[in-house]
Amino acid sequence: MPETNVPTPEAQDSAPETSAHETPATEAPAGETPANLAPATEHYFSPQPAGDFKTTEIEVSLAGREVTIETAGSIFSPDRLDMGTDALMRIVPQTPEKGNFLDLGCGWGPLAITMALEAPDANIYAIDVNERALELTRRNAKRLKLGNIHVSTPQDVAANVNFDIIWSNPPIRVGKAELHSIMKHWIPRLVVGGIGYFVVAKHLGADSFEKWLRAEFAGGYDVYREDHYKGFRVVKVTRLS
Repeated sequence: MPETNVPTPEAQDSAPETSAHETPATEAPAGETPANLAPATEHYFSPQPAGDFKTTEIEVSLAGREVTIETAGSIFSPDRLDMGTDALMRIVPQTPEKGNFLDLGCGWGPLAITMALEAPDANIYAIDVNERALELTRRNAKRLKLGNIHVSTPQDVAANVNFDIIWSNPPIRVGKAELHSIMKHWIPRLVVGGIGYFVVAKHLGADSFEKWLRAEFAGGYDVYREDHYKGFRVVKVTRLS
């Protein structure tokens, strides 16, 4: 990753921060909404958002480059690079040059775009249930001439495709059962030696999420807290066998 993705001495957990879409709260188990977070009328994980599809452009820094991307309402973090994804990209190491990489829950595509810019010879799979997010990721990949990004719904990824790398800012608010189901489906699709990196805010249940991963994937996987940055935890899951 570029220098901007290296944790700095300020990257401590002592003063957690939240994104514009997250209200500070006491920690809740991963997949459960803290009591002071009101449910949204339409979630970013809705497959077909009902609001008007009105796009706008924002400037963001990805893989050390300033890029212009297209975004819209009714997706996750439509107006900026969210703080959890930023934390993840600061902590994960440089991607390998080749392989199959998965952006699990792509939104408008920041992780997939970063992977594609860093590893132009890799195959990048960007998946989401939100059709608007998928369309925006397609547009942004085309805008940046990133032909190695394959955008689809989760069910459209071929069953014989396995992954060397998974990056994900998982959709915590889908609920614990659905979140666990997502992890149980995609983590076993890592190749032996493959690594998944997952970022969760401490106040949204990062510790309980890590504890669940350790229990669920005991034996064939190594689960390790890679690092933290401004109230976000990044958990590393490596497939051992």
